[in-house]
Amino acid sequence: MKKEDCIFCRIAAGDIPSETVYEDDDYRAILDLGPASRGHTLILPKEHFRDVTELSAHYAAGILPVAAKIGEAMKKALSCDGFNLVQNNGEAAGQTVMHFHMHVIPRYNSETAPIAAWEPHKADPEELKQIREQLAAAIE
Repeated sequence: MKKEDCIFCRIAAGDIPSETVYEDDDYRAILDLGPASRGHTLILPKEHFRDVTELSAHYAAGILPVAAKIGEAMKKALSCDGFNLVQNNGEAAGQTVMHFHMHVIPRYNSETAPIAAWEPHKADPEELKQIREQLAAAIE
């Protein structure tokens, strides 16, 4: 199902012009207008899912092969040295458009800035055990 008020639904449907680098029956991949690096691409499902928790099994199974195809094309066409796959869920995680999408970000050895950085903390083994138990019990 598509949402009329969702900009990514409208882009994925072709109602709003974009620099499309790949399209099939389920996805449209477009160049990001605010790229993290040269060639930064967004993969948009043509159906609306708010985030990964709503994503259907069909779309979940299909997105990684599309991302791999785009990443391989980036290596060939842009001579990038690698690429990141980034997928954010919720505002607190950096999601700015509430339509599931995956970023494919080419990385070049000449770049020094990380795409996402965090300060690693020392994990307490007892806390890790407690968190594992809580998560395992919550997974259906």
